[in-house]
Amino acid sequence: MKDVAVLLNAMRDEGIIGDYALFGAAAQMRYTEAVATLDADVLVVMPAPDRLDPLAPIYDFCRARGYHPEGEAVRVGGWPVQFIPVFNDLTREALAEAETADFDGEPFRVVSPVHLAVVALATGRPKDFTRVLALLDAGAVTREQVAALSARHGLTDAWRCFERRFLDDAP
Repeated sequence: MKDVAVLLNAMRDEGIIGDYALFGAAAQMRYTEAVATLDADVLVVMPAPDRLDPLAPIYDFCRARGYHPEGEAVRVGGWPVQFIPVFNDLTREALAEAETADFDGEPFRVVSPVHLAVVALATGRPKDFTRVLALLDAGAVTREQVAALSARHGLTDAWRCFERRFLDDAP
């Protein structure tokens, strides 16, 4: 994963991307026990998001450094990396409030656990609900934190539904 951090920091430093933050299952591993994942998802801010192909500069940058696309991802060491431009206010905030971790001496931006939980809640697939439960079980987030962030982003109904389905003790 250090190679991924080095590449992302170089992209940011050279202006290919405005900023980045690891999210999804790979980011979750910072806050919970290891989980199975096949790739690393990275939120990115693109300097020219209105381009017809906004990710082209990323792929060109990677290719010039010997990292080649594999489907929708670019293989960096052992990790297929998917670049996902911020796509709404929640992901924009998640990236802006990302934490900077140290990965073998390399700074590496990672989405906070509460943002991971609410992005997963918004996505709403079974594996995303599992992510929310894992973050809660690990104590990485509280119900109150998830409820507050969900409310700020218009996801109160989704959170209440999740609570009833997975967290309430009543039958």
